[in-house]
Amino acid sequence: MSTSPRTGVVDARAQSSAQAFDLFATRIWQARVPQLGARIPEWIATILDLRAASPVPAGRTNRGGWNSTGHTLLEQPVFADLRTAVATHCLAVLNELGLASPSFVLQSWANVHDRGGFNFLHIHEGCLLSGTFYLQVPDGAGNLVFRDPRPGVINSYAKGSSPNAYKDVQLRPEAGLMVLFPHWLEHFVEVHQSDTPRICIPFNAVKA
Repeated sequence: MSTSPRTGVVDARAQSSAQAFDLFATRIWQARVPQLGARIPEWIATILDLRAASPVPAGRTNRGGWNSTGHTLLEQPVFADLRTAVATHCLAVLNELGLASPSFVLQSWANVHDRGGFNFLHIHEGCLLSGTFYLQVPDGAGNLVFRDPRPGVINSYAKGSSPNAYKDVQLRPEAGLMVLFPHWLEHFVEVHQSDTPRICIPFNAVKA
């Protein structure tokens, strides 16, 4: 550390001996399953048919759109290949988290946003892992936004991407993308700004 002889101001650039440690990282995972791409139009049509047959949304955190009741969407035979892919990726992530032979079942449902639709801030309580598979993401679709999980950092004087700053993380989805994340990580979906619906299949891995 040095001081200017004329101003008496400490030259912070000279403080190079301190070693930085980044603590409390929060990991999410992204996977693309191109081998399932040809099935996506069929899955979109299936979900739209389900909506037409039962138009009242389940509610939960979805506003301005529709979501299916129950948590067994991927149990339908038409989604068998997707269910296998979701289960495979969940197993790999849970292994990475230290669960050598986790026994889990999948919860899953359809989530559709019309223009103006969104999901408010929430977590998926009581699960091992959560995620979403995206079927239709038109221009203007709302981003998936993760809230910084450190409770005190919201009071930080620093905002943005600098160390110890506060910033929500926006994830721009695309059709065919699978995102997995800790069930306790707060998240929401921004307002949808397209006349073409935004369609995805959220899921949870739950202890069997």
